[in-house]
Amino acid sequence: MKHATPLVITISRQLGSGGAYIGQKLAKELNIYYADREILSRAAKQLAVLEEDLESRDEKLLSFWKSFFHINGFATDYHLPPEMNFPFDREIFDAEADVIKNIAMQRSAVLIGRCGFHILREHSNRISLFLHAGIPFRSKRVQKLYNVTEKAALEMIAQSDKERAQYIDTFTGKKWTDITQFDLTLNTGEIGVDQSVSLLLNYIELVKKIRRGG
Repeated sequence: MKHATPLVITISRQLGSGGAYIGQKLAKELNIYYADREILSRAAKQLAVLEEDLESRDEKLLSFWKSFFHINGFATDYHLPPEMNFPFDREIFDAEADVIKNIAMQRSAVLIGRCGFHILREHSNRISLFLHAGIPFRSKRVQKLYNVTEKAALEMIAQSDKERAQYIDTFTGKKWTDITQFDLTLNTGEIGVDQSVSLLLNYIELVKKIRRGG
């Protein structure tokens, strides 16, 4: 059976596990589109806000008190950050979901984060991946990528894990680390990011062959 529906690969990832790097490599090797930053920029345009303003809210939720002031309209009476004025968390999620769905309908692509595995759960030609790794591996990558100390890297990892878990739980009702949501989960720290790319390419080609009825 041939799939007329574009192949879409969604990547959920822990900070430092190599998700963006691996996603870019997969897209290049498969000669398909890579969408990460564009999801953010297109959502910002749809919401009529600056991309840099939306970036601080990407895959994050407003804190309780920021949400309280936001919902009750108190932001105009106090000197509060611009992100408290608009948009709401749900508006951001919905805008990014629209972008993700549009990309998936139009072309084969690798999509990074933003609950893509859930948004495209009914997409008939989707492969959902979850990339994770041990803290030491992730810490070393974060230190190198962001030029920060080990202490700062560990703090970044802890904050990112917490924010992504809360974000995904809020908008999907599922636990981020529930492996049953994904077609394949991979510990990239065990074999390294480049070997992970090779393994995933083999897996993707096998899935494509099976779906073609080969």
